[in-house]
Amino acid sequence: MDQTSIQSKHRAVKITVKGRVQGVGFRPFIFQIADQFCINGTVQNNMDGVKIFAEGAYEDISQFVSAIQSKSPRLSRIDQVEVGEIPANGYDDFRIIPSERTGKSSLVIPIDSAVCEDCLAEMRDPNNFRYRYPFINCTQCGPRYTIIDELPYDRPFTVMREFAMCPDCKKEYEDPMNRRHHAQPIACGKCGPEVSLKTINGQTIAKQKEAIEWVSNLLCDGKIVAIKGIGGYHLACDAYNEKAVRALRDRKRRPNRPLAVMAANIEVAREICQVKKQEDEILQSPEAPIVIMEKQSCSGLAESLAPGMKTLGVMLPYTPLHHLLFDEGEVKALVMTSANPSGLPILYRDKEAFSYLEGIADYVLSNNREILHPLDDSVVQLIDGHLTFLRRSRGYVPDPMTTDQPVHSVVALGSQQKNTFAIGRHEQIFIGPHIGEMEHLEVVEHFQHEFNHLMKWMGIEPDKIAIDMHPGYMTGELAETMNASIISVQHHHAHMVSCMEDNGLNDATFGIILDGTGYGEDGHIWGFELLYGDASSYERLAHLNYSHLPGNERAIKEPWRNATAMLIDSFGAEGREWALRLFPNKIYEIEVIAHMLEKGVNSPLAGTCGRLFDAVSAILDICQVSTYDGEAAIKLSEQMIEAESIQSYPYGLLESKDGSIALDFAPALKQIVQDRLSGVPKMEIVQRFHETVVTMCVESMVSLSQRNPSFKKHVVLSGGSFHNPFLLKEIAGRLKKRNFKVYTHKQVPCNDGGLSLGQLIVAANKK
Repeated sequence: MDQTSIQSKHRAVKITVKGRVQGVGFRPFIFQIADQFCINGTVQNNMDGVKIFAEGAYEDISQFVSAIQSKSPRLSRIDQVEVGEIPANGYDDFRIIPSERTGKSSLVIPIDSAVCEDCLAEMRDPNNFRYRYPFINCTQCGPRYTIIDELPYDRPFTVMREFAMCPDCKKEYEDPMNRRHHAQPIACGKCGPEVSLKTINGQTIAKQKEAIEWVSNLLCDGKIVAIKGIGGYHLACDAYNEKAVRALRDRKRRPNRPLAVMAANIEVAREICQVKKQEDEILQSPEAPIVIMEKQSCSGLAESLAPGMKTLGVMLPYTPLHHLLFDEGEVKALVMTSANPSGLPILYRDKEAFSYLEGIADYVLSNNREILHPLDDSVVQLIDGHLTFLRRSRGYVPDPMTTDQPVHSVVALGSQQKNTFAIGRHEQIFIGPHIGEMEHLEVVEHFQHEFNHLMKWMGIEPDKIAIDMHPGYMTGELAETMNASIISVQHHHAHMVSCMEDNGLNDATFGIILDGTGYGEDGHIWGFELLYGDASSYERLAHLNYSHLPGNERAIKEPWRNATAMLIDSFGAEGREWALRLFPNKIYEIEVIAHMLEKGVNSPLAGTCGRLFDAVSAILDICQVSTYDGEAAIKLSEQMIEAESIQSYPYGLLESKDGSIALDFAPALKQIVQDRLSGVPKMEIVQRFHETVVTMCVESMVSLSQRNPSFKKHVVLSGGSFHNPFLLKEIAGRLKKRNFKVYTHKQVPCNDGGLSLGQLIVAANKK
């Protein structure tokens, strides 16, 4: 057949596109390229993705299919395109037809996205009918997941069903050539949501443009304002105003934890932080997360924003309202921290915001667009040129991961801290939003609300439920209420498999898992683990030697207690004397701790990297009492400055009863105390301590590999301690020099926020 015959030959196909293809302007995109290539047919959202019936000349159909993948909208992500030949139906045009709400669901739920440049330009154009409208959006930006009630993603199944479109909005919505065609949150000042400024008692002061002007002035005057965003309420104040920042800390009872800052634009971000090129791109991405960066030395920001820290979490405005607040006023950077009481979920219901924030916020800038699914801001950091997640939430949730593991109908409930859950459906894994600490009833209810909603959207019933093996975790109680097989997964095995799945690894690997707390197979607290295994099983090859935690949780919150116990456990009476010299105002308490250890009262055994960092932080008087999770370890790591020729402290290797190697830190601990008491500069001790942890891990891994020559030299690194940039960079780098293939996390956090992924894969492989 010649080329002319091929080009003129008529062809009819059914095209199914799967991935993130709803809520991103995909149907109008298909309509436009159908017009470009003279294609007739239909495009439709359904529970399986986007379904297209296309008829046209042979070559036109080929170009049409190619363009679907090469020219798709910026917020879309195509996972699969299926093309099948079908009989011609004789279409005489191309149409977007109503969604089909039946069939097997493999939808990717659309994510919330930062406002795009096109919408910002219109919002700032006095001649545009959406001039200064704080809810402007299009198919390429705005709220999605947070406003969806049911699937597929159509306006009647979102909170926007409460707002009838005016003629101007409806005209754009129905125009397939307009970028707002089927933009479900479409609205304007005539027909859409509106903002209102209220006193903390609920009295309305101003609305719309006037309200925004008021708030800008209030922030300039040092007031604290609760502002409703896409995923919930933030507390905002002038980040340059020390008095305002201290007032916010006092009112929120958050004495030391770093506060996130929203900079007016990228230029301001560069004034307050040392912004690298990759960080610049991440800040200005559609996901718009908080990015942890090095602070500038003379930024002028309030000193109490991040006390004792050399880094700062910064984000850029990601809603039209944020931009308007900066456009209106003189403030260049705002504290923008989640408006939740300590330990509770982010506030997102208006009624709760007013009751909880009494005595904290001076005013509330609210709006009448309901939030159905609250989302915290995502937090990321660039380490050694790679993006790492500290918290995966807004902008990324609930975007799925694809897998070749048998995960369908398997769910995982995550950990007690930094909780997330995971749901397996066909070849997809959906990881839920950041839930937080599962210690309060409100958090558990929040977990259940989000889990049940996402399960309904998935359209599956669980066969297997994975939980942490800790007997006291709330997730275990929740699993008992579900009609499925419960599988307990060891904490650090889940960490290892999480990193394996994050890198598409199925074969057995080594794992170095460094974190704060995890219930071990022997009933003790693990957290400094060298493992080998895969999703089905693992071996514990080496670990940190155990010491007692007097008072358990109290020793975690008061690291000086942990340090005291380590000293007494390792050195007896001499260790007690050192503790008395290091903590002279704790004489009575040290005697009590010594008695507790002698009698074995409420003092579980632990060997974790987090507790090791805590103890050294307390010994160096960097942090003796933690006011937030991980404070002692974080502040110690912030003191680390890389230098050449750092010498490790001595350490030992002991054979454990179970055949594993126990890493004995006692020799190093002794030298650290002697250096501290003899006046060696803290910086030198911090550097040598970090070097010791790195050396212990690398040399032990080399030794274990030599002992087991049949094991592949592949290593995954996981656990919350790998948020420490020096540990991650140096352990990975030195292992690579020893010819190991090293894998780190990419799509989920190395902390417990990524644990549910590993739990799910382990459970999926249980027979």
